[in-house]
Amino acid sequence: MIGAIRIALVLLSFVLLSVALVPFQYLFIRLNNLWQKKLPRLFHRMIVWLFGFRVKTIGDMVTDRPLLLISNHVSWSDIVVLSSVAEVSFIAKSEVRNWPIFGTFAVLQRTVFVERERRGKTAEQASEIATRMASGDAMVLFPEGTTSDGNRLLPFKTALFGAAHAAIREAGAEHVWVQPVSIAYTGYHGMPMGRYGRPLASWPGDVGLMPHLKGVLREGALDVEVRFGEPMKIDEATNRKIIAQTMEKKVRAQLQSSLMGREIDAE
Repeated sequence: MIGAIRIALVLLSFVLLSVALVPFQYLFIRLNNLWQKKLPRLFHRMIVWLFGFRVKTIGDMVTDRPLLLISNHVSWSDIVVLSSVAEVSFIAKSEVRNWPIFGTFAVLQRTVFVERERRGKTAEQASEIATRMASGDAMVLFPEGTTSDGNRLLPFKTALFGAAHAAIREAGAEHVWVQPVSIAYTGYHGMPMGRYGRPLASWPGDVGLMPHLKGVLREGALDVEVRFGEPMKIDEATNRKIIAQTMEKKVRAQLQSSLMGREIDAE
């Protein structure tokens, strides 16, 4: 009963907050106002508090631009968590645009939607991402291509790493920064989550969005650790697959460091 009341109150507050702020974001995007980047972070910081997430950040997002952030992907909540700690935009699969509620929020956060299965459009999609990076936006790429169980990192898909090279051309810059980011769900209610408890936070593709959302809201007080790793400066001569391999090693080491509670070096 208490769980149901909590869910109802959180969802009601979420709706009221959205109704209050969404019209402003539409306006800021239309006017190309600076607040189109700032308002999503403010909104998500409120959501983090409302949902009961306790976010710990290690390291900082680099201030240099152009910037591509490379992150692991565990759940829909990754968007909320990352957006609460930095002004970022995301690269998401095209299906997300049509999701109820979340699709609208993705559009309002100026997400770049890509069709991962259409290899013939890779260059065009990388160019769109590069244009955003060249304009100063920090873009987040989830190269696993899907969500994991939160205990491990899935192999990276390399296609969209070409956006880093394209940004060099689009921005007329000598180099671009690529920074590894990891998101680890480490506990709930102050207790370690453990390997077998982590599915509480992870969102596999075969589980409905709303049932998972209700489960997270019912539990509340999730502990999340976000790590910003050492950035990699690349130029046109840097091989795309080398970038992907380096980032995969760094993100995996960061994730394991958070989950195991001790520093692990990238192999």
